This record gives sequence, C-alpha cells and structure tokens, in this order.
Amino acid sequence: MESGFGYFATHDAVRPGVLAQLVEQRGHDALLFTEHTHIQAWGEPPVPPEGGTLPRKYAHTYDALTACTAAGVVTTRLRVGTGVCLVPQHHPISLAKTVASVDHLTGGRFELGVGAGWNEPEIRNHGVDPARRFAVMKENIEAMRRIWTQDEAEYHGEFVSFDPILSWPKPAQRPHPPVLVGGTGPRVLDRVLSYGDGWLPNYAPDVLDRVGELRRRAEDAGRTVVTVVMAAPADPAVLEACERAGVARVMAWLPSAGLDRLQREMDAFEAALAKARGE
Repeated sequence: MESGFGYFATHDAVRPGVLAQLVEQRGHDALLFTEHTHIQAWGEPPVPPEGGTLPRKYAHTYDALTACTAAGVVTTRLRVGTGVCLVPQHHPISLAKTVASVDHLTGGRFELGVGAGWNEPEIRNHGVDPARRFAVMKENIEAMRRIWTQDEAEYHGEFVSFDPILSWPKPAQRPHPPVLVGGTGPRVLDRVLSYGDGWLPNYAPDVLDRVGELRRRAEDAGRTVVTVVMAAPADPAVLEACERAGVARVMAWLPSAGLDRLQREMDAFEAALAKARGE
C-alpha cells in the first residue's frame, strides 16, 4: 500500500516545491493539492464539509494545477495531483490543456482528483447551477477525455459543445492521467464507474465496506482495475484496515503551516504506518 499527503498549499505556508521535495525524500509516493478559487466575502461564512468554522486557508490557496507544476518539476518520481479539482468551475477545453501540460511537464506523474464542489456561492460565481453541478462535471470529464485521446476532438452535450478541435500536447500518460472521483455521497460509486479511474474518499468506518462494493460492481461491469486512494488518520488500526480492504494508497492531510509543524505531522503519520506494517 502506497502512502502520500494532501495539502492546502497557501501563499503563507510551506511552498509546494519545498514540500514535494521533502515528501519524496521521505519515501512517499504522492502529494495532492486542494482547490478553491475564492470564498464569498458576504453573508454568513460557509460551513465546510467537515463542519465547524471555515478555516482561513480556504481563501488563501494557490491555484492547484500551478502548485502541481511547482511540485512536479523539482521532483523525479513523486506523483502530484489534485485532491480535488472542482471541475464544474473550469471550462473543459482550458482544463484539458492545463492537465495535459502538467502531465507532460512532469513526465506522466499527474493524477486528476475531481469533485463537483460544495460551496454554492462559489459554484454560482462560475456560472454553474449548483443543482446541476454533477451533470456538468460528467460532461466536462467526457469532453476532456476526447481532447486527451483524439487528434480531432469533438463533443456535443447539454452543457459542453464544440466542433472538432486540435489541442496539444497530449498527456504523457496513456490514454490520459487517472481520474479519481472524490466524495462519499450515496451516488459516488455510480460516478466512479461512469467516468472515473478510481475513487478518492475520506475515511469513515462505512467507507471500507464500500470499497468492497466498488470492486464487486467493477468486476460485474468488466472493469479490471479501479484504484482507491483514501485520506486516513494517523491511526495504525485504521491504516491496517485500509490495507486489508485493498486501498492502493493512504494519505494524511497536512496543515497549512511552517516546516517544523509539517514535519511533526509527517512523523506521526509515518509512525502509524510503521506500526500498521509491523515494522
């Protein structure tokens, strides 16, 4: 089972490239960056999915794809990616170009974690009806797959429509970087099987049961490989259970902070991993 980290890369914390080099030096496999383009400045502050007060970092993140580039060009084997890219808040032609460029520049080490978003004012400010955001995400991803894999790509849907286009570079990975669908909602497995290459959930006790469900449904659909990358706490029992369930990679979320605190958090996660592995 691989290991890695997720990170809200903010302009006033450890920079993406510095952290990426440290993660690679310590032997981990991946570093994923979050995305929020903005947070509304009016009304009641939004409540994040985990509950409580919205942390300051949500309004101070670097652009996630730019952070991936900064992390990828200073490392040699570390996989970089988004955890998650809010796909409905992007135009698919532009996002396809950026993803292909990052994957090309990093030698095929990019992973596209995707989500539809939860902050309704942020979604609306991008011209998207929050009630239709999952349908928009599906079409955006379908359109991007065509751009990545076809010399002359064309797509016509309800939300996305374009006549044949030429767009290079194509991604270094073939047929394209893996698309990891985030979330733990009731229909998330449908989305993984419809347009994803893997699942990117946060740990909860029932989520490991759903890993088995996903594998059974994938086999029934003739899918041979569906990767599961899971954000998990620094708890040896949880990490051991993830490995038994067939999770391909576990990740710990790092704080948007200085280097000393990040290293302490990494130490704690590594200690839990070692205990779970019987080391």
